[in-house]
Amino acid sequence: MNDILELQKIAAQVRRDVVRMLNISKSGHIGGSLSCADFLTALYFNLMNHNSTNFDIDGRNQDLFFLSNGHIAPVWYSVLARNGYFDIKELSTLRKFDSRLQGHPTPAEHLSGVRIASGSLGQGLSVAIGAALTKKLNNEKNLVFSLHGDGEVQEGQIWEAAMFAAHHKVDNLISVIDYNGKQIDGNVENVMSLGNLRAKWESFGWKVLEMNGNDISDILKVVNEAKNLTFAGKPIMILMKTIMGKGVSFIEDDHKWHGSVMNEEQTKNALEELKETLVDF
Repeated sequence: MNDILELQKIAAQVRRDVVRMLNISKSGHIGGSLSCADFLTALYFNLMNHNSTNFDIDGRNQDLFFLSNGHIAPVWYSVLARNGYFDIKELSTLRKFDSRLQGHPTPAEHLSGVRIASGSLGQGLSVAIGAALTKKLNNEKNLVFSLHGDGEVQEGQIWEAAMFAAHHKVDNLISVIDYNGKQIDGNVENVMSLGNLRAKWESFGWKVLEMNGNDISDILKVVNEAKNLTFAGKPIMILMKTIMGKGVSFIEDDHKWHGSVMNEEQTKNALEELKETLVDF
């Protein structure tokens, strides 16, 4: 367990890792990676029951996490490395030939912490539901978590999975949507409005909570509340309000930074804002 100040330090370093990784690779997705740094830090360092030193694909008697919006792989790689799944020095290999850290996560090279290939948006919820049902069949009391982008919710498979989970009472599942309001082509509301997202998930039979995804204290509070609501007949959805590019002032809340990479001067300025809190890779 880590206190809030310690989690904030880790999240700050994770953001710094993301900026440096993308500067080295010269490609990747920075906006959503920065917006989700606080959530993934809190999840892996406090909220989730998992084992970073003895990883296996099945994850028996552990909580599982599935990243559905796989383009934000850089932030997940940083959190996994900082948590001990693999050496942090490997972060410098993002998107290089023969690297295990591909632009979208894949288990093909046996990267510890990764159980599925992701990045084809819309598929992760179905996988998470399957994993949650497997845990029920195995009489495990562990939970399954999944993370999605708000633009991803425009995919039809998400809503098929939503119906399935409610009908089959997949109540050991906590899913989270990064609700930063931005996607690659612009504001989500302009590309394809999601309408009243809370009402939609509730009408599909899910228990819905909301939280500030850039406030670690609120993340801990709401996710713990969600955990207390599991095994009560309904899957749980958390609508997580965040700011795209959070932590770097000159890119915050701008959809143009969904998949853009900073130049050298911008990287220098970003790293000056993101002071080193742990040891850089």
